[in-house]
Amino acid sequence: MTDPFKIDSPTCISFSGGRTSAYMLWRVLQSNGGLPPEAVVLFANTGKEDEATLRFVQDCSDRWGVHITWIEYQSAEDPKDRLKVVDFASAARNGEPFEALIRKKNYLPNPVTRFCTVDLKIKPFANYCRHHLGWDEWDNMIGIRADEPRRVAKIRANPSDGVKGIHRLMPLATACISKQDVGAFWGQQPFDLELPNIAGVTYHGNCDLCFLKGASQVYSLIAEKPARAVWWAKQEGSITNPGIVGGGYFRKDRPSYAAMAKFASEQRDMFDPNEEAIACFCGE
Repeated sequence: MTDPFKIDSPTCISFSGGRTSAYMLWRVLQSNGGLPPEAVVLFANTGKEDEATLRFVQDCSDRWGVHITWIEYQSAEDPKDRLKVVDFASAARNGEPFEALIRKKNYLPNPVTRFCTVDLKIKPFANYCRHHLGWDEWDNMIGIRADEPRRVAKIRANPSDGVKGIHRLMPLATACISKQDVGAFWGQQPFDLELPNIAGVTYHGNCDLCFLKGASQVYSLIAEKPARAVWWAKQEGSITNPGIVGGGYFRKDRPSYAAMAKFASEQRDMFDPNEEAIACFCGE
């Protein structure tokens, strides 16, 4: 069997800052004796990641001796200018890239129109490879595991995701890696992502109160740290576009972030704790 982690052509390794994509990166380094010259590791910071995620990205870079390029969305007319390169010290921590996108769109992403992942991560990755590296075609490694069959099937059915020149690869799925395998790996390492691992799921990961997370998960995260709700409530109160139905809320099928913060302060139960989150391609 061909090693799915072996690289022999221009390749972008999408690093979400979670345990799964970090494990994928480690396997790439093992299979190639380090990072091949024709590969780049990209981390897209939205400004809404937990500080522990940012530390973990830097730890992987420092401990494994691999350069990770940090990029952030910028509002600009020219695609090549819609990102800037940052680092651990200069990375946004108050949602600035995400808020800039919302201001540009003048409506909020939602479960039907999930433009945040596309505009904050996928397009900046493609823009960096195309305009900063000069690539016309490349492989894009993403951290999708074998135990995510719906996501695997969707990507295999559309490997370019409509972006010219890109061919998405899922080496973890090809290698039959599951969340148990990822968890076992991190259990043996001298460092780890400092966020809870609950049955292989990191509820604190990606954007802290992502609207695709289950309502009970969001509510518990607000109850744990009420300040998390401030940015999200601010965005829901900032939309002035009357032509977008539901555009002023991340979700119309559950209470606003301000309402959830109020209920949390009153220590009242609101949601079914067994509700599942909606799958997103931000990664883990």
